[in-house]
Amino acid sequence: MRGAGPSLPCGVAPRPGQTAFPLGKNLATTGAVGVSDLFWIFFMFSALQPMLRQRLLNAARQRQIAKIERVRGSRVILVVHRQETMSFLGFPVLRYIDINDSEEILRAIHMTDPRVAVDLVLHTPGGLVLAALQIARAIHKRPGKVTVFVPHYAMSGGTLIALAADEIVMSEHAMLGPVDPQLGQYPAASILQAVARKPIQDVDDATLILADQAEKATAQLRAAVREFLADDLAPDKSEELAGLLTGGTWTHDYGITFEAAKAFGLNVRNDIPADVLQLMSLFPQPKRQGVEYLPVPYRYKEPTAPGGRS
Repeated sequence: MRGAGPSLPCGVAPRPGQTAFPLGKNLATTGAVGVSDLFWIFFMFSALQPMLRQRLLNAARQRQIAKIERVRGSRVILVVHRQETMSFLGFPVLRYIDINDSEEILRAIHMTDPRVAVDLVLHTPGGLVLAALQIARAIHKRPGKVTVFVPHYAMSGGTLIALAADEIVMSEHAMLGPVDPQLGQYPAASILQAVARKPIQDVDDATLILADQAEKATAQLRAAVREFLADDLAPDKSEELAGLLTGGTWTHDYGITFEAAKAFGLNVRNDIPADVLQLMSLFPQPKRQGVEYLPVPYRYKEPTAPGGRS
């Protein structure tokens, strides 16, 4: 019998109310979702979920950047280095200032009219001296005002960039840091001190070569810092501060507070805009069990007097 719809093989017509199926399938298996299917669905969702979340975060960041630019009439550039679940299956990636960063920042600066103000948001542990110096010199030479915002910390190369700006705006508890050069795992200043404390005949050639590199690296950074400070400080003061920041006065992870930066004579304020802090909240760290709280602002309420009405 010919007609529309599926038919049974070998010319056998289905009984009334019975559904016909193609050859090789049966009622028990057709339309069922197996364990392997569920596994692949879960696998694909796990693989795509970090990428989808990252796309949503990127869109929110772009909106917040555009909002800040409208309010301040500036070009906003971010240098944010922290762990983010961006790679395959959400494994975290840790970054620092490198040549790719300097290339992108220089491109953004070249795309901006020299008279337009630039707001640079820094959140970084530091990185390559070459890359940090490229960024620092580019913003130092701009005719338009350059403001560096430090919501949490800008250490090492981040501080070097901040020193080249016209103004630094820190949050109340933000930190800057020393800019003494590091050669591999050793501070340059410590290498020089170690060599100076030993008779020359007791120092091997490799250490002497390392000390020579340490001396050159320290002198180069001291000159760069002195150049950046010369606009706001007297020559003797800029020389003193450059030596303090590059000469190994502190450990490399020492935190320089707003109060200390102000005492150094730097052009620094601590009234960071709420929009910048909101922007930083769009760069979340991977979830950890060590820190947890309700992510909503709390406002102080005056206590009610005993017997009074609430």
